[in-house]
Amino acid sequence: MGFLKPAPEPMPAAEVLQLPLRDRIRVLTTGWVTEGFNTPRMLHVVYILKMLGLYFAVGLAITSATTEYVHFTDPATWFDNVVVYQKLAIWLMLLEVIGLGGAFGPLCGHFAPMLGNIRFWVRPGTLRMAPWGRRVPLTGGDERTVVDVVLYLAVLASLAYPLLASADSVTHLPAGTGPQELVPPLAFVPILIAMPLMGLRDKVIFLAARSEQYLPIMLFSATLGWLATRDGASATEFVNLVVAFKIIICVVWIGAGVSKIGEHFINVVPVMVSNSPGQLNAVKRAHYRRAPDDLRPSRLAWFMAHVGGTTVEIIIPIVLLLTTNNTIAMLGAVAMLIFHIYITSTFPLAVPLEWNVYFGYIAIVLWGGFGDGFDASVYNIWEFSEPLLLVPIFALLCFGPILGNLRPDLVSFLPSMRQYAGNWASAVWAMKPGVEQRLNELPLVETQNDQLQRMPMMPYTADEAELTVQKAVAWRSMHSQGRGILSALYEHLDDIETRDIREGEFMCNILLGWNFGDGHLHDERLIAALQKRLGFEPGDLVVVYCESQATPWRTGRPQEYRVIDAALGVVERGSWDVRDCVKEQPWLPNGPVPLAVSWTAPGYGRQQTLTRGDVNGKDPVS
Repeated sequence: MGFLKPAPEPMPAAEVLQLPLRDRIRVLTTGWVTEGFNTPRMLHVVYILKMLGLYFAVGLAITSATTEYVHFTDPATWFDNVVVYQKLAIWLMLLEVIGLGGAFGPLCGHFAPMLGNIRFWVRPGTLRMAPWGRRVPLTGGDERTVVDVVLYLAVLASLAYPLLASADSVTHLPAGTGPQELVPPLAFVPILIAMPLMGLRDKVIFLAARSEQYLPIMLFSATLGWLATRDGASATEFVNLVVAFKIIICVVWIGAGVSKIGEHFINVVPVMVSNSPGQLNAVKRAHYRRAPDDLRPSRLAWFMAHVGGTTVEIIIPIVLLLTTNNTIAMLGAVAMLIFHIYITSTFPLAVPLEWNVYFGYIAIVLWGGFGDGFDASVYNIWEFSEPLLLVPIFALLCFGPILGNLRPDLVSFLPSMRQYAGNWASAVWAMKPGVEQRLNELPLVETQNDQLQRMPMMPYTADEAELTVQKAVAWRSMHSQGRGILSALYEHLDDIETRDIREGEFMCNILLGWNFGDGHLHDERLIAALQKRLGFEPGDLVVVYCESQATPWRTGRPQEYRVIDAALGVVERGSWDVRDCVKEQPWLPNGPVPLAVSWTAPGYGRQQTLTRGDVNGKDPVS
């Protein structure tokens, strides 16, 4: 990577673009090994300044201005008071829903401008995605209205209120605990009302706010926080609140760790490491078996994935949740801090950097903070004064991860806690020439090619822009599901070499203003919304979409896919064996992986290849 410009590509962009798709993917994936997405290092500096300055420094400044015991100029106080946990969560949720947190900038497909989210969500006429529009009254449709804009502004105001509210002192504390403050519990009520209502109208905003992470903090701050600050409260009720906060963060860690069990996650680690601007090229290559000829993960990648990743993310949080020993608690918290620092250093696509900073920092606060008065023998799950209350707390926090692993089609990968797991709902779009440019007819939509060609200070040529956009497809092909998706495209399209091939997540970003790995946001519902507005002809836009694999730790479970034609709807359903995908190279030199077709639409071109299905032509799933 260069500082102001990308590092030189292995071949001129114009020459790469003349190659067949398989050869292009090979060039781009082998180039990814050492250069990653190859964004200039200056952009990494922008991300670092945003992470440490806008989020951490400004967040602490707001916290110190609205509390008595947290002082911006005294770092020791940053760890002594649990109110920091609350304030930084509110601040981060506000930044996320504005668009200044994760999914900001070029590593998420926002090139010029680098901000999506708020630009789309304050403008009537842009696309929205209601989760249950046909079932929940007053939520149907796919176009943003003035009501949606007002509701979004209410979300912003309801986050600003507890953020700027002066904290209340806690009067009853365990012996030895230093002074403590909490955000007034009632200050959380507006966001606990406004965000779910917003989510019913547009799930994109609900997910962009990372509601699965922060709403539980706010819910327990409003309920258990009220018990801890009311007249007549006892010290045990403050302990209950701190323990609930610990349970929240541990469920996130453990849920994410469990989701990494299976065939998918090992393919994520080399791709992430390759995108790290701070790693030596020799270390990057060591994560592959024999780059550039064999890009399957190496034994080092397996160790980093399943020992440094999965094992750490499950075992250490369980220990932290159960320990009553101060030393063990602090060692575990430091281990999780290092874990999150490492993830942050790789600059993963979608760049959830602030989230990682928050979780690493808060681990130190919850398991080593509160000044000299912290005592793991007091602030632990065994001291929770209402053991029966733990049942609904765990049920609430574990509902999304459990249902999401059993029925991934029903739950976004975010509340399913599948962050970085590699087991994602995904899609790749294949468009006939000229179709992509028609997307610019929609409000605020501008293709990434056009954005790149007007990048401030570093505009790309048309060929350079096209090559950069195609890197996202190469990135997808380096993951398990990407090989299955491309296999289905090869099977369906005789004219694939003439089409514009695009990563669905990048397309979602320009259409909805946000995406963070959630294929549910760009499935057939988004395609139908585009069809309603642009009226494509059959074959103009063909999308292969795959669902996350259910219970991926069970060997032999298939991964489901479907083929979507914008003008015709879903035209084929089937599955592939994930084990076939992970055996192959990203560019599929041995041809497409085997596909098991379960249903084909009547009259569709692949109907003659049915291996099993409904003879009446009825889609057995829809």
